[in-house]
Parts: sequence; structure tokens; C-alpha cells
Amino acid sequence: MIYSILYVALGGALGSVARFLVSKATQSVCTTHLPIATLIVNVLGCFFIGMLYALFERNATIGANMRLMLTVGFCGGFTTFSTFMNENFNLMQGGNIAISALYIGISVTLGFLGVWLGAWVIRVAG
Repeated sequence: MIYSILYVALGGALGSVARFLVSKATQSVCTTHLPIATLIVNVLGCFFIGMLYALFERNATIGANMRLMLTVGFCGGFTTFSTFMNENFNLMQGGNIAISALYIGISVTLGFLGVWLGAWVIRVAG
């Protein structure tokens, strides 16, 4: 278990640094009100996790710790949006389209409400 944690931590650190670098590079060349850096990171993260899961399906010799490092660690540190989208992709592939739509709707709604509520609590606390 300790090795799994270390692999996830290493991947998470690398993913976080990669997110920071992609964001800074994007912000230096794009000036827009749209949070384009976050959009790019989210789309890239989805692309990466899609590639990784397809690679894992094709190549069973990739060890569990390496899978953890690349998916939970790197992709999770880079963006959790990729995991969210991969979960929805898997639900849809399994024929659970209504569950996927519900999951997306609940996640977006509650996520937005969570941000609003968190900001409200701090503003009210003064």
C-alpha cells in the first residue's frame, strides 16, 4: 500500500507541475475572458486519460502501480475533470446513458453550488 501511495504522490506532483506549466504558457499567449488555460488543461487531461485506458486495455503488462501513477496521480494532479469524463464515458459504454446524464447534471449543479456556498460562507464570516 505504501508503494501505491508513493506512486500516486509522484504522479500527482508531476501532473500538478504540468498543469501549472501549461496554464502559464497558455496565459502568456492568450488574453481572453474565457478561462482558456483551464479549458486546455481539462481537454488535454481527458485526451491523456483516454489514451492511457486504451493503452492499459491493450497492454496488460503495465503494472498496477504504474497505472495508479499515470491515472490517479498524473491525470488527477493535472485535472480531475479527466477522471470525471472517463467515468461518464465508461457509464455510456455500459449503456447507462441516463445515469451518466444524471451524474453530469448533479456534478455540475452541486459543484457550482459548492463554489457559491464556499464563497458565501467566507463573505458572511467577514
